[in-house]
Amino acid sequence: MNPLWNAYVEVLHEQVVPALGCTEPVAVALAAAQGRDLLGVPPERLTVRVSPNIYKNGMGVGIPGTGMVGLPIAAALGAVAGDGEAGLEVLHAVTGAHLAPARALREHVTVGVVESDDPLYVEVLAEAGGHASRVVICHDHTNVVLREHDGAVVFTAPRAAGRNSPAGLPPMTLGELITFATEVPLETIAFMEKAATLNAALSEEGLAREYGLKIGRTLKEQVRSGLLADDLLTLAMRLSSAASDARMDGAMLPAMSNSGSGNQGISATMPVVAAAQLVGADREKLIRAVTLSHIVAVYIKSHQEKLSALCAASTAGMGAGAGITWLLGGDADAIADCIQNMIGDVSGIICDGAKTSCSMKVSTAASAAVKAALLAREHIRVSAAEGIVAESPDASIANLGRLCREGMAETDRQIVKIMADKKAAAEG
Repeated sequence: MNPLWNAYVEVLHEQVVPALGCTEPVAVALAAAQGRDLLGVPPERLTVRVSPNIYKNGMGVGIPGTGMVGLPIAAALGAVAGDGEAGLEVLHAVTGAHLAPARALREHVTVGVVESDDPLYVEVLAEAGGHASRVVICHDHTNVVLREHDGAVVFTAPRAAGRNSPAGLPPMTLGELITFATEVPLETIAFMEKAATLNAALSEEGLAREYGLKIGRTLKEQVRSGLLADDLLTLAMRLSSAASDARMDGAMLPAMSNSGSGNQGISATMPVVAAAQLVGADREKLIRAVTLSHIVAVYIKSHQEKLSALCAASTAGMGAGAGITWLLGGDADAIADCIQNMIGDVSGIICDGAKTSCSMKVSTAASAAVKAALLAREHIRVSAAEGIVAESPDASIANLGRLCREGMAETDRQIVKIMADKKAAAEG
């Protein structure tokens, strides 16, 4: 097999993994769980210091199994019941019996913001009985770079850039990724079927219960009432938003994430699942389309900061557009046109924190993916004369990354400031 394809399979194994709960508070819970393990006893106090982006994405999002939101309860729950070896599924063993001690510990959790050169930075100091432990995570949600016990370093690791940059990935172009996803032996990517299975289960949960803004449920009702058609656009929106509804409101089901984000994983998966359902795709076509979507989403995200002012659900939706276009019979040129269309459409959506209304943006990304794919199928694309769109999709992706990294830093600071001012005003 092509050695480059082996590298792409490895990337998928690393970047497309199950995650229970929003990954920013989950990173805090993971650090707290490992801090407890270092202490050897339940912590009495937790001091949490995070980068502004972690703070932004942890303020208003539901924590699985608690009915509560925010970083303090995430840290407390991680310290009480977290599995420090389970990565993004650190909270998988949480039960109702853990809620009372977690709520009690929450009153002794202090959360502060620290300026960091890494947008993804988590530090948890756990104290009990005159002893203390400290755990630091940076760059990636499970990338522990420091463990200390009573000031002595127990473990340290370099803060490597890893996969979250073009330099950390094997050589990629959109054309190479299309060839890989559509021609690689099926058995080597069969594990990607789990993305469809996990995220579809979340979608079903969101449709069955009243989570968050109930967008998926509401769209389903509007189809029944005749206000919306039961077509590809609506199906992609409701399946995607229902999964996000459930995830962001604390459902105890994992999402298959992409590039460290459950919503990115949902956005890269469920619009493709919707298209596969409507065209009657067989198992192989579903797996290949989902694989194409996820590897393209990783490629696009690698040009951006891990956490930023740009809504990554919209960029993950670009991967979904690629998968949908292929399912609708589009060739490599049509897939390229679809990416160009999406960059010309949804590249300016901001990320103002993780919260239940993220399902709005997930549904927007899903609808944009379908629209871009349908236009591309008719050989319609945004031209290189317009905005940040360049002649090739790879150049457009690089331009979008430049906008994210260099152009939106101040936007991100202002978003965090507005959210912090709003919180302070509410508390005052």
